[in-house]
Amino acid sequence: MDSLVNKIKQTTLSVAEQLTPVLRESKFKESGRITPEEFVAAGDHLIFISPTWQWMTGDEAKIKSYLPRDKQFLVTKNVPCLRRCKQMEFTGVEKIVEDVEGEDGWVTHETDDMNLNECAEEMTLDSSKMDDIEPKNEDEDDDDQEALDMEEFDVDNVDPSVAIIKPTPIATTKDSETDSVIHTRTYDLHIVYNKYYQTPHLFLIGYDENRQVLNIDQMYEDVSQDNAKKTVTYEAHPHLGPSMLAVHPCKHSDLMKKFLQIAEEGGNELSVYSYLIIFLKFVQSVIPTVNYDFSQTIKTT
Repeated sequence: MDSLVNKIKQTTLSVAEQLTPVLRESKFKESGRITPEEFVAAGDHLIFISPTWQWMTGDEAKIKSYLPRDKQFLVTKNVPCLRRCKQMEFTGVEKIVEDVEGEDGWVTHETDDMNLNECAEEMTLDSSKMDDIEPKNEDEDDDDQEALDMEEFDVDNVDPSVAIIKPTPIATTKDSETDSVIHTRTYDLHIVYNKYYQTPHLFLIGYDENRQVLNIDQMYEDVSQDNAKKTVTYEAHPHLGPSMLAVHPCKHSDLMKKFLQIAEEGGNELSVYSYLIIFLKFVQSVIPTVNYDFSQTIKTT
């Protein structure tokens, strides 16, 4: 039944996207929505910060005319995922946040070590500060940091610490008690531009240790169970065709708007260049064991 409902929603949204005109004037500060040109600028900056990402063209028959031919969507490949979400123990306060337009609500987990104001200050970035970006030393160990929930940003008085994106702590696992071999899954992540919601839209597909595509049930094992088949569904890739897991983009603009407001209250200003860096932290709560966070530190001094 859930599959049928999702297919109906996807078909409706696909038609709506075709009928939606391309956003030409920036709505970034006003509503958290971005134009295709801003998406490309943010993508270029993400690649500058984290070269594991690259632009792709995709299927020639699915080229979007409002995007450059060679910059249709972003991809990072072979991202490790060494444990299942069910192995993660949750501690904190759980809340159900109502969604808009009749969509299922997001489950938000509040923790005690969140500081959004620090994030807003550290993430402040404009084109004049590009020289302040320093590559991250991959030999240095990062402090453990718990993945954050996207809906944290819609709850008042919650301060998520998301300024610097760090890999989620992982623990190697075995498929059975008698199996001494560590089985490592990997994921390819794709960021596309959603013309209807006018925000980024994340797609991902997983592989086993033999680089064989995981089935849908296996991939859902690596998704937060509170959001599986609700916020995360299985839908066709707009540039490639085959279906993948996708994080629904209906809340992305609201989350970004909230982030902009908190930054402004702290006397800072977020640039559209940093959109995808913040976006990747948003969705980390949905796929907390997929360790795609290889961005670099940003100075604000």
